[in-house]
Amino acid sequence: MKKFGEIIYTPESEEDAALAKRETHTPKIEAPDVVKSGEAFEVKVSVGPHPNTVEHSIRWIEVYFYEEGRPYNPILLSRVHFEPGYAEPKVVLTLKLKKSGVIHALEYCNLHGLWENRKEIKVE
Repeated sequence: MKKFGEIIYTPESEEDAALAKRETHTPKIEAPDVVKSGEAFEVKVSVGPHPNTVEHSIRWIEVYFYEEGRPYNPILLSRVHFEPGYAEPKVVLTLKLKKSGVIHALEYCNLHGLWENRKEIKVE
């Protein structure tokens, strides 16, 4: 029996099936590399290009923050559900961070499972 973390595809996944789906399933995280403490900035998470039908679609995206020095991580920042045929898989968040850490994005495709990506953010 696999642990939950073992069934999530990452950019480093080396399985043949995962390699073929990497470009269309790995969440893309757009955010600055460095931000100022307490100043608002945007984080955009998107998936695709990807089909958007009932039979094959991205159903949700979750965004987490792993904060340096925090005893219990990660912090769930957002979970957005997408209705097939109506909503495209894109999330825009406005964040204010006081400590550096890592943004993690997790998405679920109803045919190809869970996919993860991450981006480090430095706070000055």
